[in-house]
Amino acid sequence: MKTKLLTIALFGFASLQGQEAKNTIKTNVAGYVFRNFNLSYERAINKTFAINVGFGTMPKGSVPMLKSFIGDDADQEIRDIEVSSTSFTIEPRIYLGKKYNSGFYFAPYYRYTKINVGNFVYEFSYDRDDNSERNIAMNMSGDITANSFGLMIGSQWILGRNQNWVIDWWIGGGHYGSSKGNISGLSNTPLDAEDQAIINDNLNGYDVPIIDYKAEVNSSGARVKINGPWAGLRSGVSLGYRF
Repeated sequence: MKTKLLTIALFGFASLQGQEAKNTIKTNVAGYVFRNFNLSYERAINKTFAINVGFGTMPKGSVPMLKSFIGDDADQEIRDIEVSSTSFTIEPRIYLGKKYNSGFYFAPYYRYTKINVGNFVYEFSYDRDDNSERNIAMNMSGDITANSFGLMIGSQWILGRNQNWVIDWWIGGGHYGSSKGNISGLSNTPLDAEDQAIINDNLNGYDVPIIDYKAEVNSSGARVKINGPWAGLRSGVSLGYRF
């Protein structure tokens, strides 16, 4: 009886060992360069198909690498802008490799993004009808949300003695969708009718390509409503563990 039980136990253990791990936790290490802390979970459905769900967050701070693009000569209000963001991605994957969930893959995906913008100071000066000079400043902040769909291609390797370690190379991907948002600010001084008319014309007079926006001004400040397309690129290298 004991021999039979031992045989059954060993057979079951061998069967489990032969099964492929179906769960993988990964993080895109390239994202940390841009202050993006992220984690993803991949669940294998079968040898060639899996679902990957990812979450990323960037705590509030300066725009990553902004100074590298605009230099130190840019306006102070641009250089001092602060942003934070969160994103959620759901990504079905189709693998073409010979091993379980490995090799080259392509992945259509959906992504939700929310960005908070703060510490943007809008400054405006003009000569009033009575020839006095008027100086107005507003500290602008608000949120922009976007929904987009895209496609990514990549390659995944399963490594280690027990085939538990994963390298996932996001070769490249892109997404496109729509966005909307509200950016508002309080004036450092109450705005009378003349102030409101001048600032309204100024804010609505910018020629911004692609994006639709409308500014509304009242005695306390201004609010800008944003609607328009949204696009982004994805690339990176993730390290993970299978279990």
